[in-house]
Amino acid sequence: QVQLVESGGGLVQAGGSLRLSCAASGIIIAVNKMGWYRQAPGKQRDLVAMITHDGIPTYADSVKGRFTISRDNDKNTVYLQMDSLKPEDTAVYYCHSDHIWSRAGTRPYWGQGTQVTVSG
Repeated sequence: QVQLVESGGGLVQAGGSLRLSCAASGIIIAVNKMGWYRQAPGKQRDLVAMITHDGIPTYADSVKGRFTISRDNDKNTVYLQMDSLKPEDTAVYYCHSDHIWSRAGTRPYWGQGTQVTVSG
């Protein structure tokens, strides 16, 4: 039973910071790319950042210079450090992996989501 468990969301004032964490739990052989998406009410779900197994990041233009994605492969965990937060960053943030290999096979996974609210 593999799942992605997220933490770190909350309420913060504009200009503040939050750090999101997402750990892949279960009996896992390997985890490929990991990343973060976000979705505001009535809006589509958009990619925020992703990172390869070897640590190569990709960012949405809207968060470049403010957010930093990282991962700890020994812990099967991905992080998103969010600085200089803006009200437009308010959304539910979802952890995602395109490939988690377990004895049950290989498939993508989504986390349950964690709310980030930035007040102006």
